[in-house]
Amino acid sequence: MPQPERPLDDTASMRAWFGVELRNWRKDRGLSTQALGRKVQLSKTSVERIEKAERSCTLKLAAAFDDALRAGGALRRLWRRVEEDADRERDADAGLGAGRSRRIGATLPGRMVPDSPSPLESPVERRTFLAAGSVAAVSVTDLAPHLARAVPRSVRPEDIAQLRSAARDHASWDNRYGGGGLARATAIGQLHWASQLLHVTCPPKLEGELFTAVGVLAVTTGASAFDAYEHEQAARLLDFSAQCAERSGNWHLRASALSWRSRQATWRGAPDRGLTYAETGLVRADRLTPRERAMLHGARARALAKMGQRQATLAAIGRADDAFAHARSGEDPEWMAYYDHAQHHGDTGHAAFDIALLPGQSTDLAQSRLATAIEHHTDAYVRSRSLSGTKLATLLMHRGDPQQAVFLADRALDEIGQLRSQRAVTDLESLATASSRFARRADVAELRARIRTTLAS
Repeated sequence: MPQPERPLDDTASMRAWFGVELRNWRKDRGLSTQALGRKVQLSKTSVERIEKAERSCTLKLAAAFDDALRAGGALRRLWRRVEEDADRERDADAGLGAGRSRRIGATLPGRMVPDSPSPLESPVERRTFLAAGSVAAVSVTDLAPHLARAVPRSVRPEDIAQLRSAARDHASWDNRYGGGGLARATAIGQLHWASQLLHVTCPPKLEGELFTAVGVLAVTTGASAFDAYEHEQAARLLDFSAQCAERSGNWHLRASALSWRSRQATWRGAPDRGLTYAETGLVRADRLTPRERAMLHGARARALAKMGQRQATLAAIGRADDAFAHARSGEDPEWMAYYDHAQHHGDTGHAAFDIALLPGQSTDLAQSRLATAIEHHTDAYVRSRSLSGTKLATLLMHRGDPQQAVFLADRALDEIGQLRSQRAVTDLESLATASSRFARRADVAELRARIRTTLAS
């Protein structure tokens, strides 16, 4: 009998972390070490030793692993981080790190925990984080000078509380009115002010809270930018949030940022990249709450559905359901409040919608999920309810039930009129296309005219 593989310690070193990720990707693709070795022209033993961090790798070999395992660049990027960490170690050994009591910025990707509690201790050290491009999402945005606000000389708990309040308020406004308009303009000004706090003195005990609070505001603002189709800014903001999560050691914030990054990539027609983001978010899923795992499996399902992989989509929906079934109140960070029973059914329902449109597929799962989302979304989540309503109406048009589709679409249009959401606009355009086969019906003709009026406003 083959011996079971021994557990690996992903916290031992950067190379150890690479080995863990290599093993995870290999197992996810259902390959033995021998099968993977054949793909990259290595022996079974060599693959095993790399996984155990007993043998070094190279960037070329990491790229070969990445291609063989269809990792979407994840292993390439991780090996570059291994090399960067080795360079820092050599610099420290050469005395270039003299004068500092501990290394800064040595957080392992995915690990989220520094080698020791090493917050950025001064404005100079925090600028190392900023200069690395982490804050580029904020500093390069087209912010008018008048958006700048006077910042305190040092960070106080009250400042962090304000950031948390701003993120809550913006998320609420965004869910009710969409990502465009006043809500987004206000959030950009707040985020610009928040980013300036990273340049001033901060007590070490507040560093983690500061980076988390700024990162939460960045992810909510990035999600709004995605909804408004400001995609490049959205990507920068979501990446910035993930980097704040890395710096603060906050796995929950990291999961949120990568989930939104996944959804955005899938929406933009790059589901393979979306799948990579979601699977990266699920690294060390044991450190996430059930809702967070459900959220990321839902993102996987949406990416797989766009790729036309029916069985894999259904499996991902099943894993999302299994995770969500274990959710308990009070265990999630406050920014996960939106991911409730309705949101879970809406997200998985959107994935089921895409596979329902494949030839010969049943629409029952998608209809059931979307109907549950519509029924249970409260008025605090107008956009989510209207998006699910439009999707369900579109599905019914495809199924050949225009009467019920018109009823649902009219209700969704009542709510879409309150929104500034480009995602809602795109879904309306899809509904208009699906309804064209019934354009001669009076009720459908009236609906189509109403859609045109809404799109023109």
